[in-house]
Formats: sequence, structure tokens, C-alpha cells
Amino acid sequence: MQTLCIAMAQLSLHVGAIEEKATRIIQLAVSLDGQADAVVFPEMTLTGYPAEDLLLRMDVHERIESALKMIVEASLDINLDILVGAPVFDQGQMYNALIQIRQGAEVKRYYKRCLPNYSVFDEKRYFGPGQQDCLTEIAGVPVALAICEDLWSDEVMAEAVISQAKLMISTNASPYHLRKQQQRVQVVKERAQQGNMPLLYVHWAGAQDDLIFDGCSFVVDATGRLTEQAAAFREDVRIVELRCGEHDEYIPYAQALPPVLSEDAEIYQAITLGLRDYVRKNNFNGVVLGLSGGIDSALSLAIAVDALGAEAVEAIMLPSEYTSQISLDDARAQAQMLGVNYHVLPITDSYQALQQALVPALGEGRPFGVTDENLQARSRGVLLMAVSNATGKMLLTTGNKSEMAVGYATLYGDMCGGYNALKDVLKTRVFKLAHYRNTLSLAIPERVISRPPSAELAPNQKDEDSLPPYEVLDQIIERYVDYDQSAVDIISAGFNDVDVKRILRLIGQNEYKRRQSAPGPRISQRAFTRERRYPLTSAFDRDLG
Repeated sequence: MQTLCIAMAQLSLHVGAIEEKATRIIQLAVSLDGQADAVVFPEMTLTGYPAEDLLLRMDVHERIESALKMIVEASLDINLDILVGAPVFDQGQMYNALIQIRQGAEVKRYYKRCLPNYSVFDEKRYFGPGQQDCLTEIAGVPVALAICEDLWSDEVMAEAVISQAKLMISTNASPYHLRKQQQRVQVVKERAQQGNMPLLYVHWAGAQDDLIFDGCSFVVDATGRLTEQAAAFREDVRIVELRCGEHDEYIPYAQALPPVLSEDAEIYQAITLGLRDYVRKNNFNGVVLGLSGGIDSALSLAIAVDALGAEAVEAIMLPSEYTSQISLDDARAQAQMLGVNYHVLPITDSYQALQQALVPALGEGRPFGVTDENLQARSRGVLLMAVSNATGKMLLTTGNKSEMAVGYATLYGDMCGGYNALKDVLKTRVFKLAHYRNTLSLAIPERVISRPPSAELAPNQKDEDSLPPYEVLDQIIERYVDYDQSAVDIISAGFNDVDVKRILRLIGQNEYKRRQSAPGPRISQRAFTRERRYPLTSAFDRDLG
């Protein structure tokens, strides 16, 4: 029986930072020399994931080869194995590779076999499936290798058993959605039990555009017991000590496992990470947002402060004649509560000037309508974008998934912005997240949460004047968007047929708005981003009336 020490290097994701990652890999390997037999990095370590069409550029591959050469040369004086992920070419075909480096040489290349091409994944666009055997050795111990999706098939583990491996190591880039970690752990438990061997799962932490990578690298023993788990939503390096031998001799080195987060805590941390990484990795000075006194902008402000710090956040109230005193008071109270820079910029003059400018085209005395509501939203958008331009702060737009689903938003108005933290958050979840945030410390005035939602673009306006109650609307959206239920299915489940047909028609009609909306973090299994690709022009929903 032999003791094997493996360092799980759960790094922060940054796509395209090839040289930066190579330097970090070398620094970590040097620091772990003498403490571990090997250090394992996440899938596609050098490029980050998903690198998308950067992978089609030959200058990118030249930089990857240079970075690999730098790591190999540095490893000459390091007494541990380095397992690093990178895209590589072999006989003209690109592969998603896991490369084992030891004291100045590559000793193993394993190519990912199972290439996901569903949901947010598009790997067959870039890679071919690998054919290499999965077996290697670390400090004399036979070890099987896998890359992410390989675990969701039993093929690689079956080969590992035949090869008499004592341990499986999997490198991963597994995008987050709510409760994804529980799914991963269950799959890995099944594989460990299938192979009668422990399994190490090494993952990214960080955000890439709309995708969140939640960390939580972990170890499952040969019986399927979770024995070690790294931190959620941040970098973490863990050294895991394993006694490799017979099944009953396997003894994991285990720290106390972290508590399971509530759904709201998990989502809040994911969204906060998404915003923080997007702003910092794109080199914005901070964010600016329109603070209306409503719950969406209030929650967005709290998230922004938690992500970036109050000094990097600017909140602007842009009142019109329809803005209530309660909204003015609550916006000011929250800005003071969180210590952000706060300004009031009334839109009355600009709104009236735009109305007057339209007279030659639309005439005098036309009735108040949606055009006038949208003019207010666009007046706000112009001012907010001007502040963004002048300060270098990114404009944060604050609409939720329910609104984006049915188009309850103004294109080039309240949809203006570079990022939307709530893009994949249904309105009913917005309320839950606001309550959750206030359990940590008071960040949102209670009246903001308890008031009926209103866009305040017309006299005495309420959201439910135009939409079904959010408790109903969100269920219809979830059934149609997330689970692909038809109108017949949803109506059969007890929902009003008029409401269902109207909502589904609105979802179809507003694809053009969503296509132009700001990016935001994916937290559900079906967000309005890369995994839901619907045509802009379609007769599909015409029969909905």
C-alpha cells in the first residue's frame, strides 16, 4: 500500500490569459514541491473554458505551445507531476487534452473522448474524440485520467478497471446552474462505486461571460462517500492524501465538509461572482445603475456593492412626474444604507423636449400611450449611458427573466447596459433573493420588497395591470422555456388558457428584444442565452391567437 498526495488546484477562470495561467501553474507547482506527488489543474487550463472561436486562431495555438514549453522547462527542477489542460493538435485534428508533465518532459497526453454538444456546450465544433488509453502512473501508482463529460459515460471507468487503476482523476469545466453540484457528486459517486476506486474531481471557479463555474472540487472514495470538497465560487488549493491499495484499505484525508448552501444563498453567490468577474476582467472602473425605488434595481444595487464594493458603484435616481415619493425616499434610503455615490437626475425636461420634437411627425394632442412610456425609459437610458461614458463605469441593467421573457422592457431604454445580474432570475426568485440578502445585513428597505411592483411610467401603474400575477407568470415561463411544455400541456396543468396563449405568444414575439439584451449569469438549466436558440422570424406561435 502506498500513500499518494494530490493537490487539487481550483483556479479562477480567465479565458485567453494563456501566459498568465502558465506563470500561475509554475508558481503553484514550485510552492507545492515536497508537499504533493502531483498537482492537477482544471480542464482547458491554459485557454480557459469556453474559449469558443479563439480555438480556430493559429496564433492562439502558437501561444499555447509556447506556454506548454515554458511549463515543461520549469518542471525540470520541480519534483512533482503537473497535470494541465490545453487544446492541442495531433495529426491535423484538434483535441481537448490533459497533459502530464514530469521533470522536463511530457509523459502522457490524454484526449477527451466524450464531447458534449448540447445545452451550452459546442465541443464538436472544435474537437475530435480521443482514442488514447486513460492509464498513467503517479509516484508508481496506476492512475486513470478523464476529462469532464467522460465521467457521464461508463466507458472510461470500465477501461480503468481493466487497467487495474487505483485512482481516477478528472479535470473539469462544468458550467453552473442551480443544484448542479449535487448532480455532479451523484454521477461521480456512481463512477467510484463502479470502479471500486476513489475519484478526484478538479474544477474551475469563476465566471466567463454568461457562464458561472462554481468551484467545489471534490473527492469521493471507493464506497461513493464524499470525503473532501473545496470552497464554492472562489479559488482554492487542497492537498488530498490517499492510501492507494485494496478497497478496504482506502483511507481518505478529509476535512470537515462545508455546509450545503440554501438555493437562495447559492444563486446569490453565483450572481455576485458573475458580476464581479465580468467587471474586473473587462477592466471597467465599476458600475452605474438607475435606482428606481423598485425591487429589481434595489437587488441589483445590493449585488453590485457585494461584488465590487460601495466605492465602485454609482446609483442614479431619474424621476419623472409619475415617480412616487415613496420611490424617491426608498432609493435615497438604500443608497445611504449601502454608502454608494448617489445622484438625482430628473428626466422631465428631456422627456418633454422629446415629446415636442415628435409633434411634426405625430401631431399635437395625441393620447398618452406606450410611445410616451418608452420615451421616459429611453430618456433615462440616454442619461445613464452618458454617465457611463464619462466615468468609465459600466451601465448595469436591472430587468429580470420574467420581464425579458414577455418583453416587458424598453429596447434602448431600461434595457441599456453592458451586463444584467438578474437576466436569468424570475421575478418570484427576485423577491426571495431580496429577503435572503437582508438576512445577512440590511441592504434593501423592507418597503421596497413589500410594495406591488410598478414601472411607474403612467399614472397609478402596476405590473399586474399588464401581466398575470408573477406567481402564475413564472410557472408558465418555466414550463414553456425550461421544460419545453406545449400550450396544451400547460393548460392541462390547470392554467388559464387565455393567459397561457398570450404569454407564449409574447415569448415568441419578443425574441428580437432578448437577442439584443445585455449578457448576464446563467443560473437555470435553460437561460435566454446560448442554450436556447430560437429564430427571430417564425410562424410557430401564430396559432396561439
